[in-house]
Amino acid sequence: MSDSNTTDFTNPSTFILLGTPGLEAAHIWISIPFCTMYTIAVLGNFTILIIVKRELSLHGPMYYFLCMLAVTDLVLPTSILPKTLSIFWFNSREINFSSCLTQMYFIHCFFMMESGIFVAMAFDRYVAICDPLRHSSILTNPVVAMIGLTVVLRGGMLILPYILLARRWPYCRTNIISHTHCEHMAVVKLACADTRISNYYGLFVVFCVLGLDVFFITVSYTQILRAIFRLPTKDARLKTFGTCVSHLCAISAFYIPGLFSSLMYRFVQNVALNFHVLTANVYLLVPPMLNPIIYGMRTKQIRDRLLELFSHKGT
Repeated sequence: MSDSNTTDFTNPSTFILLGTPGLEAAHIWISIPFCTMYTIAVLGNFTILIIVKRELSLHGPMYYFLCMLAVTDLVLPTSILPKTLSIFWFNSREINFSSCLTQMYFIHCFFMMESGIFVAMAFDRYVAICDPLRHSSILTNPVVAMIGLTVVLRGGMLILPYILLARRWPYCRTNIISHTHCEHMAVVKLACADTRISNYYGLFVVFCVLGLDVFFITVSYTQILRAIFRLPTKDARLKTFGTCVSHLCAISAFYIPGLFSSLMYRFVQNVALNFHVLTANVYLLVPPMLNPIIYGMRTKQIRDRLLELFSHKGT
């Protein structure tokens, strides 16, 4: 007896997203922290953008990169959460094939962009601490704009093969995706063709591209730490290192869960599927929520402007 979801088809018109398999009864409860994290992310990142736009003293390379990060942190969770909440709240599980591929593109493209922005921010910190006299001459506005354009183009071009390959695979097993969104590996596993090229390319992106990003960030901070330890006084060392703490916290919040989720999905088979799904959502929701909090609390200029903003509203 054939199942309507397992009939032969080459290009399905729709996919069915299951949400968190095995936890369907808890979908409403799971939606509460998801919605809370998204709300904090939207409010926090819009606040960062408004403060930097209004304050001319913050119109510098570090804050331009921070604004790029804020925009990325607005798009990344927005690409998944509306559909996730429609599954949790209204049991609306269908997603158009083209919409699924579009969602996949936005998720991975902006994840790649965020990684590139962290590299750019590490370079900014390196120049500011290791060569402070030339900081303004090296990171001019045109250079910052060029770095931003490079980050966008790199993310867009590197993820495009994901979509082109996913579009050409025949899907003759099922159109059911055991996920809350169209994650790359979750979709590829439905194809009934040899998808090794897609798997290998995905590993290339994880290890070579993101690996290189982590390598460049590590090199930058190695040089930064060497420069900090050469400072004459303890107070100077602590003050200089304090300018890097927020960036290091944001990097950790971004790379650790992201790489953990990506590698676990590919290599670990004996973990509950709902744990895979929840982990994938966490790495797309937690960093965008934490980044404005981290930079708002740790960056004195933003913290001061934020306090001024609320004090004016209070009066």
